[in-house]
This record gives sequence, structure tokens and C-alpha cells, in this order.
Amino acid sequence: MNRTAVSTGAAPPAIGPYSQAIVANGLVFCSGTIGTDPVTGLLADGIEAQTEQALRNLGAILTAAGASLSTVVKTTIFYTDPADFATINAIYAGHMSDPAPARSAPANVLLPDGILISIEAIATTGNPASPVHDRGL
Repeated sequence: MNRTAVSTGAAPPAIGPYSQAIVANGLVFCSGTIGTDPVTGLLADGIEAQTEQALRNLGAILTAAGASLSTVVKTTIFYTDPADFATINAIYAGHMSDPAPARSAPANVLLPDGILISIEAIATTGNPASPVHDRGL
């Protein structure tokens, strides 16, 4: 299997031994994106701003990988405060197209250093190496 790392300056760099995303067999696997401004390196203030910035960062990574928010098939949203769910949901809905991706959204997650939300995604590039229909599925 071919795996290609994605790295773009349009989103904050990975801060550990991981890639912003990996492209494999026509799928893009994005690491958790947070609400840090890629230019200033500062974490946005509050759940609304962090959610918006995290989705902008995710969009930039997907674009660099040859995908987009409209090709996302699955997301996982980790967030710290269950009271923020309605706010996160409204902002998220404004960025995702129909049909909405499959999603998990566990709350009460301990995130480091003032981070209130982290969003992972799986998307398609529209160029799978072995399409489902070729495997008889």
C-alpha cells in the first residue's frame, strides 16, 4: 500500500511524531486538528473561535491532500465541555455538505494546554486505487 504524508503551511504543523494527514488508496486520514492560527501560532479564544479555526485548518489540510470538506466521509470531534455541543454542532453543520459525514463526538475529553476541541477526519480524494465496485462489494 502506498502512503503519502501531507504537510501544508496553511495549517499548524504537527507538534509530535505524526503527520497532518496520510493519503492511502484514495483516502485521506487527517490527524486531530485544533484551533491554532497557522500564521501566529496562537490558539483561538473560546469554543466558537476554536471550532471555526479547527475546521479552516482541516480544510487546508484536505486541500493539500487533494480532497475537501465536501469529500469527508467520517469525522471524530473530541471536545472538553458537553455544554458546548450545540455550538459545535451549529458551526460544524455550516461547514459540511449533505449528505453529512458519519460522525462520533465524545465529550469530557481531556485535551492539553487550553485546547477545547480537536477534529479528526477521513475523506476521499475521488481517486481510489481499488474502487469498491471493482471488488464486487
